[in-house]
Order: sequence, then structure tokens, then C-alpha cells
Amino acid sequence: MINKSQQQLIEKLENYTAKIAVLGLGYVGLPFATVFAEAGYEITGIDPVQEKVDLINKGESYIQDVPSEMINKLLSKGKLKATSDFSILQEMDAVSICVPTPLRKTGDPDLSFILNAIDELAKYVHPNMIVVLESTTYPGTTREILLPKLCDEKNLIVGKDFFLAFSPERVDPGREDWTTYNTPKVVGGITEECTRVANIWYSKALETVVPVTSSEVAEMAKLLENTFRMINIGLVNEMAIMCDRLNVDVWEVIEAAATKPFGYMKFTPGPGLGGHCIPIDPLYLSWKLRALNYSARFIELASEINTGMPQYVLRKVQDALNEHLKPVKGSNILVLGVAYKPDIDDLRESPALDVIGLLEQKGAHVSYHDPYVPRIFFEGMQLDCVPDFDEALFQADCVVIITNHKAYDYATILEKSKIIVDTRNALGNLGKNNSKVVRL
Repeated sequence: MINKSQQQLIEKLENYTAKIAVLGLGYVGLPFATVFAEAGYEITGIDPVQEKVDLINKGESYIQDVPSEMINKLLSKGKLKATSDFSILQEMDAVSICVPTPLRKTGDPDLSFILNAIDELAKYVHPNMIVVLESTTYPGTTREILLPKLCDEKNLIVGKDFFLAFSPERVDPGREDWTTYNTPKVVGGITEECTRVANIWYSKALETVVPVTSSEVAEMAKLLENTFRMINIGLVNEMAIMCDRLNVDVWEVIEAAATKPFGYMKFTPGPGLGGHCIPIDPLYLSWKLRALNYSARFIELASEINTGMPQYVLRKVQDALNEHLKPVKGSNILVLGVAYKPDIDDLRESPALDVIGLLEQKGAHVSYHDPYVPRIFFEGMQLDCVPDFDEALFQADCVVIITNHKAYDYATILEKSKIIVDTRNALGNLGKNNSKVVRL
């Protein structure tokens, strides 16, 4: 039974008068904030990093998928603003939590960003507020960690005094066909009423909302999506290794298999996994299952294969140089593309960083070029994109293609390079049966 004050929250959500806070203004939070602001809500983005807050309030975007023009338009309409002051949460009707969930070096989930956000939110949570966690995590996080903190602080009853749900983010940076607005959104609440209120809210700004029966179902759905991709990428990476041993062209094998109109989905090998989701999310599930005395064997095996791909690339580089009577030590090696996927500037978990590190450990002089990434920081070092691309190609003893950006003229790269290790089949038919090219 919905009481009068609950109905007031629903009415605010339905008529766009609800004030909404987005905790975390990164690759998930900022696109989310702009989509809901464009729908008509008044959005306040909250982030502890003051630099992000200042940029947003000046109308400058730092996320490739969110143009600065959009930020400026929403600022001028009074639909978007940013702050680092969490006390503004006491004025909010709805809160979306979009903070990072990385892994520790031990492989355990690092929930510190979620815990910090919830600790701040718990100070200001109030009746007739809805809270939705978007950050990917293991099944049970919303119920076991968020719920007690929010309930205990103010003695609130979930599903009656306030509402709590989980809705996994499905952001794929750089895509224009599937965006925050039109990618179907799964929503699962702690109670049936929580799911209903979250569904009402999200349906006012997103094209398709898919309600499920619990937060655990929603949490598990996200992990299934990314575990599916991780395992299939691990399979095709191992296929590349097997084809190499058999002296068979794995890229031709993949294209041949892809002609089957049913029962097959095309995946391609590469130098390793990148991005925030696929390399990390399945390990959240694996960790959770270990606590229940169960080994997630598919996940563990796929992770082992995928994390070993940078080493496989290193061996390819070594073999390619050996064919030209050169050692890795002292060779000039140019890495092309350091973003984790084509045509974006996102470095999160990029295998390029692992490849660069391994090459440097072997004594190579490593440089890189990426039209989207002017500078990288890793292991306490800074590396700048080469200023003269043509000169860098000329000086390189070996060019390693890690990320197949569309901006590259691969015919020219092939012409000007001495040796190329192509981990993405970026050269296509240009590289097939070419003595200068080693393919994955």
C-alpha cells in the first residue's frame, strides 16, 4: 500500500520535479547525468575530485561521449551543476551511485568507492528518497552492504520509508548506436515496491527499462553479460595460440566460422583484455563464489589465458626481431594505440600498458603513438605520445599494433615500417603473406 508521502515522490518523478543527485562523474555518471538532465530533471553531480567539478561548472567535458556543447546547454538551462559538497544530498529526492569498483592487486573486490559514497549518503538519507546503485559489483552487495548502512543510520524501513535498487551500467565508450538513452536498462529492487519506484524513475528518461524481481538478479545479470564476453574472448585467444602452433591463419578461420548464420557469435583475439568491465567484473563473481566454497573454473581459466596475452605478444615481438638478427634489448619499438579499444581515449586496464612494461623490462626503447592519448602514466613513469609519427615509424626496429584506431593509414604504416607485429589484424589483407608482418 502506497502512503501519501510515497505518492508524492512518485508524482515528483513522473512530472520531472524530483531533484536528482549522481554520485561519481566518470565514464558512467556523467553520461547518466546528462541523459536525465536532457529528459527534464534537475541534476546535481557530486564528485570528490574538485577538478572534475570545476570543469563541469565551466562547461568543459572530459568524457569523449559527452560533448562540451551539451554540458553548456544543460548548465544554461539550470538542469545540471556539479559540486563536491555531499550535504546537498539532504535536498535530493533520488540518488544514483556511479562510482568505480576496481580490483585490488590481490584480486579481491575493492568496494572502497562504494563504501565512501554510502557513508556520505547515510548522513543525509531521508524518507521518500530512492537510491539506485549502478556500480558493478558481486551479487548481494546492494542488500548486504548498502541496505544496513542506509537503514541503520536513520531507522528507515526499505520499501516503505525509502527505496533501494540496483541497475547495472551498460556503458560502451565510443559507441553511437547504443547509448545510455537507448540501451535497455535492467532494474531490480530490494522489495517489489523499490523495483516499481525505480522503474517509474528510469522510464521517464530511458527508452527501455527491464524490471527484475530482486537486486541480486540485476547484479548477477551484469556479471553474466561480461563473463560471457570474457570467456569467449579467452576461447578465441587460445584459438589464436593453437592456430599459431598448427600454422593456420586464425583470422581466416574466424571469418569462415562467422559465415554460419546460427549457433555462432564472432569474437576476435587480441593482446589482452581492457576496459573497466570485462577484465574485472567476472572476477567479482569468482571471488564471491570462492567464499561459498565453489570454484568458478570457466572464469579462472579464461582469466589465465587473457592475462597471459601480453606475454604472448612479447614472444611474437622477440621472434620477429630474431628473424632480423636483432635482440629486444636495445631495439626501438613503437607501440601504436594505447587505449583499450579503437577510437576512444580510455586507458582503463589497457593491455598496451602491460605490453609496454614487458618490453621495457627486456631492455627495449619503447615509444608510443595514439591520436587520442597524448600522455600515459604507469608504474610511476610518464610517457608522451611521439611528436613526429613518420619519424617514429622510420626509427622503429619494430612497430606493434595494439589498438586498431580508424584514424591510422595502415597502408602507409606498412610501407614505412621495417617489422610490424599486428595483434588486431588491423592490416587485413595488406598484412597477409607479407614478410614484414607478424600477425597474432
